[in-house]
Amino acid sequence: MRKLIALPFLVFFTSLFAQDIKIDKGWKFKTGDSPEWSRPTLNDSDWKSIDVGKYWESQGYQGYNGYAWYRIHFIIPSTIKEQAFLKEKIRIDLGKIDDGDEVFLNGFFVGRNAGSNSDITQGPYDATRTYTIPINDRRILWDKENVIAVRVYDGGGDGGMYEGRYGISAADITDYIVINTNDNPFQFADKKVSKKIILQSTSEKYDFTGKLRIEITDPVSGASVFKQTIGTDFAINRPFEYTYKTALPELKSYDINYVFLEDRTKKEIVVKESIPYVLTPVATAAPRINAPGVFGVQPGSPFLFRIPATGEKPLSYEATGLPAGLKLDKSSGIITGSLESKGNFKVKLIVKNKIGSSSKNFTIVCGDNVRLTPALGWNSWNCWGLSVSDEKVRASAKAMLDKLADHGWTYINIDDGWEDKHNEQGQILTNQKFPDMKGLCDYVHSLGLRIGIYSSPGPWTCGHFVGSYKYEEQDAKTYADWGIDYLKYDWCSYGDIAPKQPSLDDFKKPYIVMKEAMRKNKRDILFSLCQYGMGDVWKWGAEIGASSWRTTGDIVDTWTSLSEIGFSQDKSAPYTSPGHFNDPDMLIVGKVGWGPKLHNTRLTPDEQYTHISLWTLLSAPLLIGCDMSQLDEFTLNLLTNDEVLAINQDALAKPAKKIFDKNQVQVWTKELEDGSTAIGIFNLDNKINKQNIDFASLKLSSTLKLRDVWRQKDLGSFTKGYNVSLPAHGVLLLKTASMKR
Repeated sequence: MRKLIALPFLVFFTSLFAQDIKIDKGWKFKTGDSPEWSRPTLNDSDWKSIDVGKYWESQGYQGYNGYAWYRIHFIIPSTIKEQAFLKEKIRIDLGKIDDGDEVFLNGFFVGRNAGSNSDITQGPYDATRTYTIPINDRRILWDKENVIAVRVYDGGGDGGMYEGRYGISAADITDYIVINTNDNPFQFADKKVSKKIILQSTSEKYDFTGKLRIEITDPVSGASVFKQTIGTDFAINRPFEYTYKTALPELKSYDINYVFLEDRTKKEIVVKESIPYVLTPVATAAPRINAPGVFGVQPGSPFLFRIPATGEKPLSYEATGLPAGLKLDKSSGIITGSLESKGNFKVKLIVKNKIGSSSKNFTIVCGDNVRLTPALGWNSWNCWGLSVSDEKVRASAKAMLDKLADHGWTYINIDDGWEDKHNEQGQILTNQKFPDMKGLCDYVHSLGLRIGIYSSPGPWTCGHFVGSYKYEEQDAKTYADWGIDYLKYDWCSYGDIAPKQPSLDDFKKPYIVMKEAMRKNKRDILFSLCQYGMGDVWKWGAEIGASSWRTTGDIVDTWTSLSEIGFSQDKSAPYTSPGHFNDPDMLIVGKVGWGPKLHNTRLTPDEQYTHISLWTLLSAPLLIGCDMSQLDEFTLNLLTNDEVLAINQDALAKPAKKIFDKNQVQVWTKELEDGSTAIGIFNLDNKINKQNIDFASLKLSSTLKLRDVWRQKDLGSFTKGYNVSLPAHGVLLLKTASMKR
């Protein structure tokens, strides 16, 4: 049965007023760096126009890293000052910038977002940029033309001013008010939903009174299903807390608006979130093996495989037909050892508990390719950024073991921020956050999990830590000695070494060098190329021995980013094969934040179902980016549906095909090893979409037995077509009956 569960999905915004000036259009752009470019008198007529809502890579500057400037000319009307309730500050909103920035108004410095020593090359890229100056500051030219100039540095990957609000306004009382719905989850009991919300002040000068209106609506019909208005009174050391409770008409997702009307200004602050529903059935007490049907290893490399299985504990594990050189720990399900000869070895995995047993055929392929199915794991970047540490990695490994490993998740990958320097012997050293990398690797392996690490072919990583340039062989040997199982290799500062207009050979070169270095060590290390799709990497990634390759720039937790990346993968999909996978970037579900401060993903529940479904059909690596210690029940639902994961881990690793694209509906199909077909029907529209899916037009059989994969429920047989009703940005993931007997 479907179960309602909370997803703390938040969108914060304040109401806009007539005196607010939008500056999201009319920006000019130029690569390079010069202090002269901050001056208001500069003739920038020959600068290129640019959209500040998108990274510069997508606007004709593919592969560009380094400094660039944005400029805009506009008039600031004095009505902003005249109509301001608080005549204190002017606020400049500049969205988000990748990586660091300095801002100038009419040639005068306003502020910067930077790292240590005011170095904008170390600026945190996911932070919202808001700068304030006194309302009577001489830098403001009232009722005249003003110029904002923004100096931006991008160290690698996507760069520029890429999302958010761009505007000039008077700072107001409402800027000191926070509606906090993030700290307390939804609660479900007695067929009712409840949640505590908190109104907080950040001002030591003002206290606040007003009305808080709570309204729950049906996102399809727009009908209101719950309304309540409460009087409020709070100050910086006296927050206002309120818990509401109500029954909901159906088991489906609903939208909630929290609207605070401040008494003095009569301005409103609005926060929105959604209540999703869980589709994944609870795992049964009976044993179930969730392993892929195939596993690749190279001769002589250490073998590590934990049999993933659900069911009431304790479980016992068996494996018949294990080849010489491998052994199974029957209590943990961990297989270790090594194989000396190439070949395909047929094994039967068996898991038992007091209720019963489950078995699965499992083929170990000892050859040139490793892991053969996409990586299932976690990467530290989207939650911890450069603040990753040994302690956080160990906690993440324990969380994966406790919550996800029984469903096949296995990789714990450390991203940027672990490096220190190369010593006199050329060995890479870890910084103080990682006092014992070998010990950390041993700990992760003791859990039956694998561990990954990050570097760059350039002298510096994207986070400005030391890279592998000219130390490739030493680094590869060190990784093998530590026990590393996965290497993410990020282009970053190699852009400063490569020619300004790299050839195909230039794109390949640094990755070939590192791959050859890794081949000299007897250890299987998945090689993940992170170079954002340059040079059509999907056409040659497998050729140079890569396990996966990024096909795109960095993803962020918005529908625009998700949809633009995910639904453009059809051009690279045909290059997927066992052991070689397109990588459209990490998963953006759960609590993310790219650094110490985390927030709940901004994707709606239906967008998250679309996200996991599409990445699954694409045979993409599934790398969680959230804090696994804070996994809520909805996110666990997304990550522990064994039938969904089985499609991703299918032994054929067939590429998904986009076979229908009309009226904002796309249909993608994927052939599976058992002869069945997985079908994803996606609604790209921002409203409900009802369609008849005609089997003939999709080149499918005229009669199909269909199964709803998320609900793990057979739907029956259908002739000629199937009627669907999809929510905004939603998906229906189906599977046809197996053709094998």
